[in-house]
Amino acid sequence: MSYRKIAEGLISCEKNAEGVLRVINTVQDVVALLKSGAEGKIPIVQDAGTTTLAPVLSRVCGVVCLSGGVGSHLAIVTREFGIPGLMGAAIQYNGDLNGKKGKIVACGASKGELHILED
Repeated sequence: MSYRKIAEGLISCEKNAEGVLRVINTVQDVVALLKSGAEGKIPIVQDAGTTTLAPVLSRVCGVVCLSGGVGSHLAIVTREFGIPGLMGAAIQYNGDLNGKKGKIVACGASKGELHILED
């Protein structure tokens, strides 16, 4: 098994994380993540969703946002929490990022990259 780079983005907090990717599109997705356990998860959000992610933000091990920049609210909050984060991430992956159990990813926030574990 090896990791393959699937995204690049702007660094909000220069730390690295490894966890299970969870796509968050709705508040219901956040509630489901909260109920199933947010620890060890790396949510990926479309917009800088600080308000949406607030219930789980202190528990996740990383954050990937498809929009925003290093001055966005989510970037500032991830820095304050010390959570590795990529903002404005451009993902190049055709598969299901959530998968049945989630995809294991490495958020190389110190390099501005997201890698996915391939079988």
